[in-house]
Amino acid sequence: MGGICSCTPHSRTEGPFSGSILGASHNIGHLVKEGRIPTATRERKVPVVIVGGGISGLSAGWKLDKAGFGEFEILELEAEIGGNSRFGENQVSSYPWGAHYVPIPTKESRAVRELLQELGVIQGYTSSGQPVFEEKYLCFSPQERLYIHGRWQEGLIPSVGVTQRDLDQYERFKDLVAHYKGHKGRDGRKAFSIPMELSSLDKDLLALDQLSFRDFLHNNGFDSVPFHWFMNYACRDDYGCTSADVSAWAGIHYFASRDGGTGELEDSTVLTWPEGNGWIVKQLRRKLQSHVTTEALVFRIDCQSEKVTVDFYHPKENVSARIVAQDVIFACPKHLVKYIITATRSPSTQYLNEFQYAPWLVANLTLKSFPVERTGTPIAWDNVIYDSESLGYVVATHQSLRTHLSQTVFTYYYPLTGASPAQGRNRLLETSWKTWADFILKDLSKPHPPRHGSAASRICLGGSPPQSSRES
Repeated sequence: MGGICSCTPHSRTEGPFSGSILGASHNIGHLVKEGRIPTATRERKVPVVIVGGGISGLSAGWKLDKAGFGEFEILELEAEIGGNSRFGENQVSSYPWGAHYVPIPTKESRAVRELLQELGVIQGYTSSGQPVFEEKYLCFSPQERLYIHGRWQEGLIPSVGVTQRDLDQYERFKDLVAHYKGHKGRDGRKAFSIPMELSSLDKDLLALDQLSFRDFLHNNGFDSVPFHWFMNYACRDDYGCTSADVSAWAGIHYFASRDGGTGELEDSTVLTWPEGNGWIVKQLRRKLQSHVTTEALVFRIDCQSEKVTVDFYHPKENVSARIVAQDVIFACPKHLVKYIITATRSPSTQYLNEFQYAPWLVANLTLKSFPVERTGTPIAWDNVIYDSESLGYVVATHQSLRTHLSQTVFTYYYPLTGASPAQGRNRLLETSWKTWADFILKDLSKPHPPRHGSAASRICLGGSPPQSSRES
């Protein structure tokens, strides 16, 4: 998972509500590419350095700390740790700035289950080995709804205005997913697993990576329009890319890897909190705070025979320092490798130039009151608009245990698909807060026509790459 990329922070007040654009320190990060960083003038020794304070880096620190090894340091560019799982909070609620849930961990996700048990999310296991979850962390009902043909329906698979032929294709795809869920390769591994590194390496399965998910579906006779809408939504939701840009392997993995082994719980059940996966960040921060150095831009890692030197820059002090380490854990976006690790600046590693990541916009809207629901299913945790460029919104207060809520926060997700990743990032950087706010309010006015006194009191915007297979 990558870090957050977004627009230059600034604030605006427009009409009845205010807001701001928040995001990562991309201007500081670009100093690495431009070579405008002072040489390190200070040096110290730390046995293990973890570069990156997102979930990956924090998880590495947690594992070292749990093993009794405390001589490590986590270096993070931003003032706050968390990466894709950063969060915010105001007087109404906490809310996510990126990853907002964790799928029920599979049997293969041993480390995730271990962490969740330590944090009290998993309370134990049944005699058959199924995890028992703290109920307040399981997504409350209703979980999902879709706005289609002028009304809200329960669930995200279109059911309003569809034909029997559409329904038949839904069922046939369910059978296909069930086949892949139960299939094991000749190497004894599940065809599709979380973590994906444990998936089967059979050639016939890997061949699915050579064609797009959309082409795979068409080749297998799936041509239903609402069916393809949902498949495209799933790819945009999970990967920030359309079904034409996602491989068939990745598209099937989205569905077939969900197998939490939880008995009565459905595979679609998720774990979530008002601040999304920021809740996990908060728990890890309490454990690892003494090991974290923020506002530290790592700009050079030099791997030598008996040591590794890590050079990093303190922007506020305008000074650089060096850590001499025995080992380094690189927990940053892969596209940064070629700029930072000296051993990768060679012709043999030019494949790194092919790596791309998809840009997202995340907006948090603080509402004075809940929208009036006119038709269909009542408000859910996840609320999606059919045929919208966005992914809709999640309700941050949905998991609240309070009996009465007059205000709320909607977290709106918008993957910038339809153009190249570079064009999408430029759009993020060049579009004003007012333009984004108008765009978002126009999109949300489809299911929620404006009424007096119901406008958002504040809209904050941030950008983020997508969650990878929705893992924490």
